[in-house]
Amino acid sequence: MVRIENIDESTARIESALYSAGRPLRVEDLIRASGTESRAKTLELLNNIMKKTKSAFKAIEITTLPDGTYVMQLKPEYSSTVKKYASKPILPNATLKTLSYIAYQQPISSKQLVETRGSGVYAHLKELRQLDFITHQNVGRLKIFTTTQKFQKYFGIQGDVEDLKSRLFSKVRKTASLSQKNSTPQIVQN
Repeated sequence: MVRIENIDESTARIESALYSAGRPLRVEDLIRASGTESRAKTLELLNNIMKKTKSAFKAIEITTLPDGTYVMQLKPEYSSTVKKYASKPILPNATLKTLSYIAYQQPISSKQLVETRGSGVYAHLKELRQLDFITHQNVGRLKIFTTTQKFQKYFGIQGDVEDLKSRLFSKVRKTASLSQKNSTPQIVQN
């Protein structure tokens, strides 16, 4: 039997998985997310979450799809209401790339940013400052940019800048090694 504090933790893990996935999840995914290692316990917790969601929210639901997967979603009757809000991401891709470059290279000068990202970076910097995702210090004629606490909180980053850089670097290495594996020519012998 799962202890009380573990029930709360497992419930929170299932809620987190459903909320952040943005796609339907299989029961096996939810079992892994819950940490219970029990199909029955996970389904019991999931049913409790579904009941709470139904009573607490008017426009959000957790539903079972015909293929047996589960999804947290907006009820269909509200999709037209929120379409204008949901269709636009917070940042365009180019600005997001500039932000990720600043996060990885920080502290970084405006000169380095222009050399790497091009002159369009000035518009990106303006938008990122307005959102309070970056800040700068003037050093002579240069501006030196770093990310802010709001950036870390918004993107769920915990720890210091060096921890962020090491995690970003490990993801870049992992992605690079996967792409190398996929692009390695295979020798076929007859």
